[in-house]
Amino acid sequence: MCKNVSIIGVPMDLGADRRGVDMGPSAIRCAGLEQRLEQLGYAVQDEGDLTVRRAKAYSAVPESNLKYLYEIVRVNEELADAVSGLIGGGRFPLVLGGDHSIAIGTLAGVLRHKDNIGVIWYDAHGDVNTADTSPSGNIHGMALAVAMGYGHPALVGIGGNRPKVKPNNVAIVGARSLDPGERFFLKEKGVSVFTMHEVDRFGISRVMELALNAVTRGTDGVHVSFDLDGVDPKDAPGVGTPVQAGISLRESLLAMELLSDANVVTSAEFVEVNPALDSQNQTAKAAVELITSLLGEKLL
Repeated sequence: MCKNVSIIGVPMDLGADRRGVDMGPSAIRCAGLEQRLEQLGYAVQDEGDLTVRRAKAYSAVPESNLKYLYEIVRVNEELADAVSGLIGGGRFPLVLGGDHSIAIGTLAGVLRHKDNIGVIWYDAHGDVNTADTSPSGNIHGMALAVAMGYGHPALVGIGGNRPKVKPNNVAIVGARSLDPGERFFLKEKGVSVFTMHEVDRFGISRVMELALNAVTRGTDGVHVSFDLDGVDPKDAPGVGTPVQAGISLRESLLAMELLSDANVVTSAEFVEVNPALDSQNQTAKAAVELITSLLGEKLL
């Protein structure tokens, strides 16, 4: 794995339409991220935070069911440029959210350099709604669909003319809350989905083995998109959309260790830490543990 890591904070809360998650990048930094990465031998550069402006919910497209569309597009365009520049400069982009809508920009930047990226989507949710299927209009629940080329043209067009993520190279891990439209989409497109049924039945080691098989088949790298609500709320209470009966922090750390051992990860983001809902920065501290496990930290 590249030993040059650049941290980008994206204090976005518009995709979730709930305040607090915009403080996520600061909370993760305060939990000691940079120091821990430096102890692992990484050359770390903190690129600071992108600017996110408050915006009227529906702007000029009230019929679109897409809250804050234009500001989310603007920020993700900027993020795509930043991520692309880092990869072009030989650095590993580590993006801190903010809500999960920022994955649109991260992946758009990655796909300027990768023709066929694999994606591990570690999340309690599928995030494959569109404006037609979303019950809320919140774009953080649409990010994976957009990355695969489905959704509003303004979102799909972020990053310009580029390849899209192929559905058969995506693995969702930890899903336990899917909307009806998402269930249909995932089955129709052939996305690998490992729900809590599979985690409980086979164990996280076997699930990650199967997920890695899916995302490394003919791909030229793997992007990890980690939503902290993928972890059980007992271990990560500071998230905006918690879902009970999730993957434990210990199992999640093992999942990240297995990804590290596979030596295929080329970019990552950790999102949806909401300090306003947290207890003593517990969830941000968990994020740091997960990030360092992904980037190679071991006990011995």
